[in-house]
Amino acid sequence: MSGHSKWSTIKHKKAVTDAARGRLFSRLVKAIAIAVKTGGGADPDANPKLRVAMEAAKAANMPKVNIDRVITKASSEGENFEEVTYEGFGPGGFGVIVEAATDNRNRTGQEIKSIFEKRGGQLAGPGAVSYNFEPKGYLSIKRNENLDEQMLALIDLGVEDMEESEDGIDAYVSSSELFEVKNKVEAAGFNVNSAELIQKPKTFHKLEGERGAKAIEFLEALDELDDVQKVFENLDVNT
Repeated sequence: MSGHSKWSTIKHKKAVTDAARGRLFSRLVKAIAIAVKTGGGADPDANPKLRVAMEAAKAANMPKVNIDRVITKASSEGENFEEVTYEGFGPGGFGVIVEAATDNRNRTGQEIKSIFEKRGGQLAGPGAVSYNFEPKGYLSIKRNENLDEQMLALIDLGVEDMEESEDGIDAYVSSSELFEVKNKVEAAGFNVNSAELIQKPKTFHKLEGERGAKAIEFLEALDELDDVQKVFENLDVNT
């Protein structure tokens, strides 16, 4: 069973600072606004993209009044954010997909290019990296006492692949069935911590020691850029 990269685990362990929380809320606001503009309007029942963004905001404890305010503003005003995706290779050769939301494509492109160049990576063209990833729905599920029985039940509920994590169970489903499976899982009595759409690596690229440490620093630098929404990679790191 293969799932989130080792970097994802490391990132989730890091303490949430005020600055990091501020970046997270900014990303969530952009994701909601873009979803309203490009996903089919302000009704989450008719706009799966908006529903994903709202679920992420709720999981981050963003107040409902703030979520509603963003939706209302995006519905009535000319928000000019656009989604852009970059592919490349990090230091040591692992694959990276960067999803960004920006009001200035040139600025964002230059900032991302600078991180790649200064930290030993290399930007690449469309498809150079994404062929090794596949879109999936991801559920973080609270672990029960009887893990084996729980995993068998989750398979019956539509989970395609899963693995145990420190936070519970990382479960993967078809991207088009994310909320259908989530609803089934919750109806069966299991607690879902979060639900999101991801790019899941098919294979991993292992780095150790100093090379692994440099890879983590590179990913942290990307993650700290204001316009970056998500960073997906296939890094298996041991520092």
